[in-house]
Amino acid sequence: VAGIVKRAGVARNTFYESFANKEECFLAASDLAGEEAMRRISEVVRAAPPGWPERIRAGLGALLAFVASESALARVFVVESLSAGPAAAERYERTVRAVVPFFRIGRRYSDQGESLPPTLEETIVGGIFWVVYQRIVAGRPDELEGLLEEIVEFVLTPYLGVEAAREVASPV
Repeated sequence: VAGIVKRAGVARNTFYESFANKEECFLAASDLAGEEAMRRISEVVRAAPPGWPERIRAGLGALLAFVASESALARVFVVESLSAGPAAAERYERTVRAVVPFFRIGRRYSDQGESLPPTLEETIVGGIFWVVYQRIVAGRPDELEGLLEEIVEFVLTPYLGVEAAREVASPV
């Protein structure tokens, strides 16, 4: 707590007026990070051209832009939540699971539909978060926006095929 209040420039009693302990403070910061990322993603997706592939691209672009511009906040959620105790890990998992259904919509665009592997969307979301995690840990979150086309192609290929996925990933 001493380090937190020093860095925040507040008195210890001010900290305890808001939080019972460090874990509660961390969970609030993690919640803030997740909520802000989802707010930015939702805003961009609502304004995106119609169509699931285009909205996936827009949402991924917003996620990567958020992490690049708010890397300390993103680190709290994407990296530190995994080792900050059961409550933080559960919140992280709940958020990751919440985005899986948006990717599952892609089955409607695929000739293979429901015959695609049952864990496909979990694997896709896990892959996205792994790439984000790795860039944050390596201190290179600024690289993420440059990976948008590659990530979009990775996400859309199982549903649309390689060529159609590349067209969405690399709009002219």
